[in-house]
Amino acid sequence: MSLSCQQLPGVALIQVGGQLDVTNDTQLEAFVLQARRRLSDHLVFDLGELTFMGSSGLRVVLDAYRAGAGHGGAVYLAALQPEPARLVEITGAGRHLRVCATALEALTHALAARITE
Repeated sequence: MSLSCQQLPGVALIQVGGQLDVTNDTQLEAFVLQARRRLSDHLVFDLGELTFMGSSGLRVVLDAYRAGAGHGGAVYLAALQPEPARLVEITGAGRHLRVCATALEALTHALAARITE
């Protein structure tokens, strides 16, 4: 799994590539904790290069949602590939996570939300 992060005002763009499963979910969890400067920060997960996401990986993303939800922080999933998209769909996680077609779309929404808050 590959991870990178770009910081924007009130938004962290986290790019995840490869495969996310029980063997590396704690790596993502630690990365998210470091990337999110405040619980009110929005997180955008660019998953365009993520070919597989297991339930343990989705748990990390949902934990990030739960941590920020009470503080105004939202979580966006961008550029979902077919397998991760199916997991999000069948679990109903999309009810809590904002799913966008592209990272640019997700960033646009996240930054716009920061301006109006």
